[in-house]
Amino acid sequence: MPNDNDNNEFDFLPPAEPPPSFNQEKDSYHEEVAAEDFGMVEDFGLQMEYSDEDLLPENTAPSSINVGFVGVGGGGNKMANAFIELGFNKTLLVNSTGKDIPKNVEEDHVVLIPDSDGIGKNVDYGKEVLSQNGAIVEDALRIKLGKVDWLFVLAGGGGGTGSSVTALHPVFERYMRSVQSSGKVVYIVSWPTAQENLNPTIARNALTLANDVAKHPHIILDNERATRLLRGRIGMLGMYPVANTQFAKSFAQVLKLSTEDSPIQSFDSKDLETCLGNDGRAFMGSTMIKDPNTAKLGSVILHNCMNRSACPPPKGKAAAGSLVLVVSEEMVADPKVSKNIESAIAYVGGRCETLFSGVYVRKNVPGLIAILSMNGLAT
Repeated sequence: MPNDNDNNEFDFLPPAEPPPSFNQEKDSYHEEVAAEDFGMVEDFGLQMEYSDEDLLPENTAPSSINVGFVGVGGGGNKMANAFIELGFNKTLLVNSTGKDIPKNVEEDHVVLIPDSDGIGKNVDYGKEVLSQNGAIVEDALRIKLGKVDWLFVLAGGGGGTGSSVTALHPVFERYMRSVQSSGKVVYIVSWPTAQENLNPTIARNALTLANDVAKHPHIILDNERATRLLRGRIGMLGMYPVANTQFAKSFAQVLKLSTEDSPIQSFDSKDLETCLGNDGRAFMGSTMIKDPNTAKLGSVILHNCMNRSACPPPKGKAAAGSLVLVVSEEMVADPKVSKNIESAIAYVGGRCETLFSGVYVRKNVPGLIAILSMNGLAT
């Protein structure tokens, strides 16, 4: 029979009496302690926790995926600056000397390797310096970028610091794991001009960089092709800044359009991630065709993009690709042009195992704008 005096439904034992020492008016349990009593490193002025104030501002440039950029070395710094100017605030510039950092870049974006004043085009030494200072770069990634899912690493081939960039790949991978990124590290590297390649050291460094990034997703920008497209239009002083801006704008447009819905066909974030995630070389090119009223529109798009890109032309069939088109209302209202657009997508699709496409309508477009990427190409 239950005991009427038993109010403990679960038959808990009555609480034990506290230890005698806890009943004392003053004992060790009640003593006040200070951090310095334990010899904590915080007591020596080392900041162990970081606030949101250390983070760089969020990107204002629209993107369907969470991206960050890291420029390494002089050429990489200049490419990174082009993305900062477009609103990609989550961008870091890593260098072994402050002399190569663009003057207009705010200090918060800069990671300067200590006790170093350049690498002297010595890749072996550069890899050693970057490896030894990997913790500095890793801390900057975590503190300043926070979490990004896709990390684009920019570097110039030929110099010492940029050509050594893959020494930091374990650091990039560790950072990505630590913030639980869902994407990958993608390299965007430049190849020297024909004249620069006459210098055996520059040629050797560039080849080392190209070989080092070959197994990772990467884009190669050939400076010879880029400058040839601009010669006679841009002076020498502005040639590389313009080339960097051109590429950054095309890349930014793909990120932006992937955020938008289309009444015809959308290119979404999963399409974009599938393309970017393919290991090996990627090609990217763009063109504007004033009169899309041609049955050979697909061939015109493909060849224009290849001929007017800083990337070396694609060889073989791509594992994946994307064709993003921006058209006018008049174009998609015209049955013949609409048929040409459909045929063009099919034509380009034959060059890829899988092609993702998007068609976006804009007012007052001066012509059909096409941005083509081909990913997972053989190197």
